[in-house]
Amino acid sequence: MGLGTLTKPAAVFLDRDGVINRNVMNPVTLAWEAPLSVQSFVLTPNALAVLSALRQAGFLLFLVSNQPNYAKGKTSLEVLEAIHQHLLKLLARQGIEFTAFYYCLHHPHGVVPSHSGPCACRKPAPFFLLRARDEFGLDMERSWMVGDRASDIACGQAAGVHTIRVRNQQGDAAVTGDEPSAEFQVDSLQAAAVIILTACCGVTPTL
Repeated sequence: MGLGTLTKPAAVFLDRDGVINRNVMNPVTLAWEAPLSVQSFVLTPNALAVLSALRQAGFLLFLVSNQPNYAKGKTSLEVLEAIHQHLLKLLARQGIEFTAFYYCLHHPHGVVPSHSGPCACRKPAPFFLLRARDEFGLDMERSWMVGDRASDIACGQAAGVHTIRVRNQQGDAAVTGDEPSAEFQVDSLQAAAVIILTACCGVTPTL
């Protein structure tokens, strides 16, 4: 059954950093983190072609990303907005439409009072996925969450969607301890899309 014959639309929820774009090594923290400038924002291989294929198959696309660097005092809101606008331009050049972009700017241990402390929207909470479900009438049983962290998988599971974990640059997608286990683990967004498109369309796509 194709997506077009369903009463409700299906969605692909995507984490951003480590999935759509590469993480960047922060020389201060010595950790792989979200880019802190437009210049360091680099898409993962074939990201635009993959997103286009998902849209052409009928999926609604949603970006769901924790972005705590302002709350942590590492950057400004203006820089975060500039990076988002850069992503929008890259998508627009390929005619790729996202239904909504959801960013959580909070962090429980931040240094900026207005964005610190507990919040409802930070993954692993399913806040944004459930909001999208209610606003756009989504069929969650046919929807997917794709992310590179345990919090992405826990978020997807709490919202009742299928889950795929992408191994990031550190190759640390293996489940440890009490981390939730995704339905699938893959090495790239492209490999995740093959799984999604095969499941929805019954034919393995060439991406």
